[in-house]
Amino acid sequence: MAEAIARELTHRPVILVVGGGYVGLYTALRLQKKLSRGRAEIVVVDPQPHMTYQPFLPEAAAGSVEPRHVVVPLRRTLRHCRVITGAVVGLTHADRKARVAPVEGTPFEVSYDVLVMAAGSVARTLPIPGLAEHGVGFKNVGEAIYLRNHVLARLDAASSTDDPAVRQRALTFTFVGGGYAGVEAFAELEDMARYAIEHYYPRLSPSDMRWVLVEAMGRILPEVDLDMAAWTVRQLTARGMDVRLNTRLESVSHDCVVRLSDGEEFPSDTLVWTAGTKPNPVLVDTDLPVDGRGRVECEPTLQVRGMPGAWAAGDLAAVPDLTKDPGATTAPNAQHAVRQAKQLADNIVAVLAGREPVPYRHEYVGSVASLGLHKGVAQVYGVKLTGWPAWFMHRAYHVSRVPTFNRKARVVADWTLASLFRREVVSLGQLQDPRREFVSAANTGRDGQLPPPRPDSAEPSSRTRSA
Repeated sequence: MAEAIARELTHRPVILVVGGGYVGLYTALRLQKKLSRGRAEIVVVDPQPHMTYQPFLPEAAAGSVEPRHVVVPLRRTLRHCRVITGAVVGLTHADRKARVAPVEGTPFEVSYDVLVMAAGSVARTLPIPGLAEHGVGFKNVGEAIYLRNHVLARLDAASSTDDPAVRQRALTFTFVGGGYAGVEAFAELEDMARYAIEHYYPRLSPSDMRWVLVEAMGRILPEVDLDMAAWTVRQLTARGMDVRLNTRLESVSHDCVVRLSDGEEFPSDTLVWTAGTKPNPVLVDTDLPVDGRGRVECEPTLQVRGMPGAWAAGDLAAVPDLTKDPGATTAPNAQHAVRQAKQLADNIVAVLAGREPVPYRHEYVGSVASLGLHKGVAQVYGVKLTGWPAWFMHRAYHVSRVPTFNRKARVVADWTLASLFRREVVSLGQLQDPRREFVSAANTGRDGQLPPPRPDSAEPSSRTRSA
């Protein structure tokens, strides 16, 4: 089959990469390196002009890393590729055509010869009353910046009032989802808020805060052994954090009262949803085969089953895990995505040269997580670490994986400066609504008085912002 495809592509083939995340960026980066210029045209389509290195989002939210340094500009990195900032809204592989909706302008078609489906995943939400109106996710740098500003603004609000009800609502932070993303965000933001109160808010005490983690399963961190998950729960509860296992979010009222399945109700200005992901819904508008979970069905070689010239990897791909029992598929995490991308690119180059592709095989190494400054948990190659060694391993591993030397150097510089100076714990609330003051001035009443500021003037409240 490889030789047949190679004979068909006698012209300069067009390789369409749908998505600029882990798989999309690493695949395109390797293709532009492996394919000499002029041998193929590589087109990358993504709604964002950058790739986000998601494992650094908790540290970006906590202020340990500059948010701009956790994103990799696609145009700067993929200099020999055509980058389209837009979304693929439809795709028919039988015709080798994709319909692209750019950020501005009318949609257009892109013809291609080879497809790499790497659109990743989106937040998996449930039809919970009030979730869409009051919740925020934690999958991109915008959400990380918002949460940092929001948490600090809640501290400002609590410190500036004597109303106990306002204080309670402002200082209660609710996170739903006990996977790595949820636990890291939960722990890092609490660590930042605790530091801010101890150093800059004399009217507040860390004991005034309430941090609640809601997890529907009987454990957190399913990627590590149960004893490591239990150790993490003990560490979080020792910090005064409330971990609710076997508990679900039932609803959120219009005035931000959170109701849990165990019957408890409490007001909370902050609701963060990290309870899993699902394949990008763009797959609904394609002719690619999907399994019962909505993932693209793949061969071990990362080729789409029954679709010559189509490849897929990452969160939206059901890739057989050759290191486990038959029927098992690889987990949707960065560890597999990065390695799959490299194998996928090598396989495309091989097929274009008339060679056979190589099956993807990788045994899961383990996981590392940060629980705040100098705190962590890790389980790598069966070795279990906690505390400072795990935290150091977390940083060392992820700085080795973040793309480009430029970003590695900037992240290390951020960490170095953070170790020498105090944390920056100022809220830039104007970022959430930069035109508010100007609009207020432009709408000055006839009496010459400015309209009164809205309650969310410094920071849009979760009560008024849709996820």
